Amino acid sequence: MDQLKLAALDQEDLQVLSAHLQDAVLTVADIRYLPKENKAVFVVNRFVWDKQADKRSKKHERRRSALAFAQVNAMKAQNIRQDAKGAVLELLAVTFKPEKEPSGQIELAFSGGASLILDVECIEAQLSDLGAAWSTPNLPRHDLD
Repeated sequence: MDQLKLAALDQEDLQVLSAHLQDAVLTVADIRYLPKENKAVFVVNRFVWDKQADKRSKKHERRRSALAFAQVNAMKAQNIRQDAKGAVLELLAVTFKPEKEPSGQIELAFSGGASLILDVECIEAQLSDLGAAWSTPNLPRHDLD
């Protein structure tokens, strides 16, 4: 099994998580904020960037993964319709903006200008694959203009 299990406790660790999560897709229904537990949990279909495509079939892989943040005091959405549970979001990056360190804001930036901002006491995140990979012929591409 080559399932990914990562933890992030600082900005450098969070950059590693962000790299593994680039181009992950999820629906609005896959987002959970648990205020009583001070957690935010996201179930995503992450694109496996660290594995080369099969040369003959040119197929790539995606994996169902869980991304969890602890020490979350609040979560704010921007340009995300929370009533559109089936709307698909494409994750571009996960970043941290410190305030009174170790507290700050973690931003999940999505394509189209959507974002989620987590007010956190500190960086405490986990990324874990939930099962086997499946193949996809689609390679994410971004128009940089």
